[in-house]
Amino acid sequence: MSNNRIYYGEYSLAYWIQMILKGNIVLPEYQRTFVWNKDDYTNLIDSFKEKQFIPPVTIGAYKTTNGQDNLIIDGQQRLTSVFLAYIERFPKKEAGTGNIENLVNENDDDSDDDEQENMIEWTFKDLLAKGNNKGEIIAKCPQEKYEILDHLDDDFFNKNFLGFAYIVPSTSTEEEQQKFFSTLFRNINIRGKSLYVLESRASLYFLNHQLKEWFNPEFCKEISSSIVDKSRKSSMDFVRYVALLSQYKKKGSERGIGYGYASKMENYYETYIYSVVGNKDSIIFGKFSDIFTDKNYKPYLDEIDRLITELNYRRRFQSIIDLDLYFFGLIYFTAFEKRVLDTSRKDALEGELKNAINDIKGNGLHTKSPACLKYLRERIFKSIEIYQKYLN
Repeated sequence: MSNNRIYYGEYSLAYWIQMILKGNIVLPEYQRTFVWNKDDYTNLIDSFKEKQFIPPVTIGAYKTTNGQDNLIIDGQQRLTSVFLAYIERFPKKEAGTGNIENLVNENDDDSDDDEQENMIEWTFKDLLAKGNNKGEIIAKCPQEKYEILDHLDDDFFNKNFLGFAYIVPSTSTEEEQQKFFSTLFRNINIRGKSLYVLESRASLYFLNHQLKEWFNPEFCKEISSSIVDKSRKSSMDFVRYVALLSQYKKKGSERGIGYGYASKMENYYETYIYSVVGNKDSIIFGKFSDIFTDKNYKPYLDEIDRLITELNYRRRFQSIIDLDLYFFGLIYFTAFEKRVLDTSRKDALEGELKNAINDIKGNGLHTKSPACLKYLRERIFKSIEIYQKYLN
């Protein structure tokens, strides 16, 4: 976009704080949680004190029907740390709102991302919800959840400055703005700490708010797998299921599903999201509106939600193998084939699913590497084969 306007400057830390308090700069919904630890915070404060170079933050002008939001595209960790220094409180990770939500692990093994284990779902929005001035916020920061920081005098905030780049995109349509800022956010974060899967996905969902629920329905938070998963908040990855089943629908069988993506399945899922958002006739996934007329997926999502309740599927399953056998067929026939499941035979269905799971787990190679595409395709086929017997 050659006509984008970019302005550069700097504000005192005191001015940045006032903008945060007044809501003049805001976090877009896809922004990651506050991931810095106490050492990161201390290093930043020391850098200000020693007048070292600190990278500027990036703010984007996002036009809305009610005016304009100034989105924090890059620099949340720095701005949050400055704000924490002002209120003299730091969130305790061990007393936070729980581990950051994660997606179930396709290989049923422990996460090897040590950094993620100590993350919490927290941003400075939590502080702004407590009040709009320092006194109100501090009064609602309990000692068990917030550590008290050393006091910094007014000169620190008035005489230290943080630079910015302010980007005004040339486009004004909501769709083009969403695409611009989503892409910008992702490109910037390639250089920093890697985005976690849900953060990367969320920046894609921002491309089309109307489709967000399709990509991340609420009921998934109540369904998980893998008893060895460290994150107690691991949740069912709905995008994984609907991406694979879209290709199944397009091909008419499980053969070749995921071909070429064996070592990069996240790219496969992102390709699916882009195809849905753009409503493109994808060679891999077909066209979303061919499956859901006018993109009206909601009734089918509601039916899946209802079935999950009736069949007692809101629970932790033992492994990704169990989860796949229970859900591939259910989602496929309900959403993609628009068929009705005969829940009066749910006990027989449960028994058949359990037998199939036991048979699959009898294969040590399958149990050891369930993410292997040939085994994944086997589970897709078997689940659909079983559920086909229980349709009205």
